[in-house]
Amino acid sequence: MIEKLFEKAMWQTRFLVILAVVFGLIGALVLFVVASMDIFGVAKYAFTTIIASAHPANFHEDLVSGIIGAVDLYLIAVVMLIFAFGIYELFISPIDHSKEAADDQKILSITSLDQLKDKIAKVIIMVLVVNFFQRVLHTEYNGALEMLYFALAVTALAIGLFFLGKVGKK
Repeated sequence: MIEKLFEKAMWQTRFLVILAVVFGLIGALVLFVVASMDIFGVAKYAFTTIIASAHPANFHEDLVSGIIGAVDLYLIAVVMLIFAFGIYELFISPIDHSKEAADDQKILSITSLDQLKDKIAKVIIMVLVVNFFQRVLHTEYNGALEMLYFALAVTALAIGLFFLGKVGKK
């Protein structure tokens, strides 16, 4: 009897995951709003610069850098969204609406921890690639060798992810 009570109590602790789901969704929402505001700011800067017939020296770099920064935030928001959906489906309950979606629309449907890990890892690789391009634009490095090391690290992560995806598949 004590064993059954203990196991039931243990099983109910899975609902603690709700905290991660709720705050993951809040984090994703905040990131989506901030990234959208960044895009709005870039658009406002572009239009005011064009209307004023001004053309600052770094105009194109500033536009591209602002947009890449927003894309970076959007991708991180997507990571948070995938994480929240995934752990909800794994620990609490499958989402009913995802069952009704067509096969090509089941991007947020997660059936295993490995599938969640793979989806998050792929988006994180994209975040790192976007971050690399942002660093190249801002030249936030101390020489070409440092940038080469960063590029090689991102490449190594992508290759590692590729081979991890091959494990267990025929």
